[in-house]
Amino acid sequence: MPAVSYQVFARKYRPRTFADVLGQDHVVRTLQNAITQKRLAHAYLFVGPRGTGKTSTARIFAKALNCPGGPSVDFDPDDPICVEIEKGIALDVREIDGASNNGVDQVRDLREEVKFAPACCRYKIYYIDEVHMLSTAAFNALLKTLEEPPEHVKFIFATTEAHKILPTIISRCQRFDLRRIPAGLIAKHLLHIASLEKIVLEEKAAYAIAKGADGGMRDAQSMLDQLVAFCGGAIAEQDVLDIFGFTRGETVAGLARKILQRDTVGALQDLHAQADAGKDLSRMLADLIQHFRTVLVDQIDPAAAEEDLSPEVAAMTRAQAAMISAEPLLRVMDGLAEVDARMRWAGNKLLHFEIGVIQAVQTLGEVTLSEVMEAIGGGGAPVARAATITAPRSGAAPVTKTVPPEVTKTVAAPAASQPLAGDFWAQFIDRVQTERPLISHWLEAAVLVSDEGKHLKIALPESESAAREGLMRAPTRKYLEDVAQKLLGSGVLLDVTLDASLKLPDPVPVVASAAPAPEPAAPAKKKSDEMDDELIRATVEKFKATLLAS
Repeated sequence: MPAVSYQVFARKYRPRTFADVLGQDHVVRTLQNAITQKRLAHAYLFVGPRGTGKTSTARIFAKALNCPGGPSVDFDPDDPICVEIEKGIALDVREIDGASNNGVDQVRDLREEVKFAPACCRYKIYYIDEVHMLSTAAFNALLKTLEEPPEHVKFIFATTEAHKILPTIISRCQRFDLRRIPAGLIAKHLLHIASLEKIVLEEKAAYAIAKGADGGMRDAQSMLDQLVAFCGGAIAEQDVLDIFGFTRGETVAGLARKILQRDTVGALQDLHAQADAGKDLSRMLADLIQHFRTVLVDQIDPAAAEEDLSPEVAAMTRAQAAMISAEPLLRVMDGLAEVDARMRWAGNKLLHFEIGVIQAVQTLGEVTLSEVMEAIGGGGAPVARAATITAPRSGAAPVTKTVPPEVTKTVAAPAASQPLAGDFWAQFIDRVQTERPLISHWLEAAVLVSDEGKHLKIALPESESAAREGLMRAPTRKYLEDVAQKLLGSGVLLDVTLDASLKLPDPVPVVASAAPAPEPAAPAKKKSDEMDDELIRATVEKFKATLLAS
């Protein structure tokens, strides 16, 4: 009695109809509508990562086009013609490997073949996999045929690297981008396969496989095959982690928590424990970066961030999202990404991972200039006011602006303006100078344009772009909006613009008096020196620092 050949899961459970295709609803719906509405193109391009269903979708589309009574969306997959297409032995549906048939001679032979009518089907269909492997000469030889093929010919191309295909080829095709399949959908399908195969598969094990498959259903099915060979009829999460060197989601989240807590020793201990257990360090680092990315997304859209996470990891992610702001988190991710690039070619991966963890902790201990300014807030002394300038506006009340004596300026008003409250602007500047003298430095050249409604509009000369950036930083902007709200009695949104009509005037000349000349005095400090001294004093006081002589 002949032995029954074993069929791997990836082939046994390959999609046979449009309804079987998972995670590519946008592609399936478009192809079904094209068939139903009889709007069939002559060339299609399927783009996507490996194992996402490019070949399977192409075969299903070919069945729909050539099935008896077709083209039809609701074809019988067990019809003899459909079975031949599924097995790759149909005379009128040719599957070509672009990697091994990439020369111009093969394309010329194909050009001769397309002239002949199909043997038994409605269409002759040419499916070229990894089409990006064709040479430039082969692509050029295909151009004319691809643009105006005979009515009985359809081309279907598939590739993982669309950027390597000539634009002239892409422009002649309808392009479909297949997405990575969500981990939750892969896990659900694996559990379905396990039930059909009478295999006990833990739900956590299914999610571990799905996470390791990185969006590829075929990879996930192949991993399940390997696990069955190793474990038999029962598969636990630990089996998945041991065989493939994956790291449990809770372990990665725990390492991330210790980094965020700046627990260098604890983080390195966790790392060494995983390395001693034989875990794939490159994969673990990629998981760590992905986890921090999930934490970042959780700060904006918790539902989207936690969609594919287990309840335990989702809770840890939610807690970590409240521990850190976006700016330092992005710096940590940038540093780890650089380590990831170095680790790919490094012999001692653990050493580079250790350095990455230490640098991440140090990065969280660093303080940026914006964070220093926000922290010290009103720590400096108010800047003395010594001059007042008024910018006349046609049909409007005068706008009064207060500035330090060293930087007295005359500002020309914009041509178009609205009635403004000069008292509000004077109170606004006075309050900012008192509470946040460093922020008031950016307002020295500002002119109030409008304070009506829900918008507070301020204009700066075009040369003051750096001041505009400082004023529009999220913490600074919120503070200024709060000040305006307290003065106006209603919430406002700050908008700072650059206006070409605003100019910084020449310094105001000093008029000599008839009084006797005073004693020579020490040179006056420049404004920048005064601000530097003020910043240094406030920083030293805030952070209890010690100045060292340079």
